[in-house]
Amino acid sequence: MTRAHVPVLAGELIDLTAPGEGETVVDCTFGGGGHARLVAERIGPTGTLVCIDRDPAAEERFEAFAREVDCRVRFLRMDFADALELLGEEGLRADLVYLDLGVSSMQIDAWERGFSYSYDAPLDMRMDPTQELDAREVVNEWDVRRLAKIFRAYGEERHAEQIARAIARRRAHSRIETTQELADTIAEAVPAPVRFAGGHPAKRVFQAIRIAVNGELESLDRALPAAWALLRDGGRLAAISFHSLEDRRVKRFLAEKARGCVCPPDFPVCACGREPEAMLLTRRAIAPTPGEIEANPRAKSGRLRAAARLATTARGS
Repeated sequence: MTRAHVPVLAGELIDLTAPGEGETVVDCTFGGGGHARLVAERIGPTGTLVCIDRDPAAEERFEAFAREVDCRVRFLRMDFADALELLGEEGLRADLVYLDLGVSSMQIDAWERGFSYSYDAPLDMRMDPTQELDAREVVNEWDVRRLAKIFRAYGEERHAEQIARAIARRRAHSRIETTQELADTIAEAVPAPVRFAGGHPAKRVFQAIRIAVNGELESLDRALPAAWALLRDGGRLAAISFHSLEDRRVKRFLAEKARGCVCPPDFPVCACGREPEAMLLTRRAIAPTPGEIEANPRAKSGRLRAAARLATTARGS
């Protein structure tokens, strides 16, 4: 059963970025429209909200959403990096751009999408069901070295090599077609203490495969500068991430934008001329409250970071 969509850190996002009447906002990950609905209420009938999602199911939800809100709306069914670059080419200027990263609860709970080890379903994991690459191809056709590499890089999995070899042994007899077959293979490959420790032993590998299938980190690396380029002076960029690979990228990007002089400390005066482009709105990532986690356990790993673009005159003064 698909759970009702509950947006994570929604109040914190609104309080931190303060969308206002008449502003132009870009929601890079529409999903169920939870964040978008709160934003639409605040920008009002003179505001514009551009929503992006590559999932056709999200586009269907957007059609109902568009009939219920007063602001001007537009939907782009695209990868968010592609969409942000397109908006830049069109000359759009935004007051707020935000990203709610990772896979949505609705995608996890749609068993037929094959994102979860909690349901026995065909291996898939595509956020855009029309793309060619899916989890079945990754698991059955990528070589052991390549599998181990993504398990380490995208899942931070300590037992990457053992799991990759176990997958190769199993598929040599018959293809791995379902989430249950993959989860069982992973569980059998790891040491017993890991199997019975906290959390499912397949969690990190499923994350890694999903990231690889959907090119999530490559998209994020392109999306952050594209989103920043859209912002007017005073515009805000915010991102909610759900694992360290995403959060580190967001943290580094915003910190770099907020960085000023890079001259050695022994220089008497600045010679580099570098001025900060951003003011950080979060010195540390904002985490969900205990109350939110109790109501929505999937919110636990959420982290929110944001920054505001400094005015050109402020940077040059």
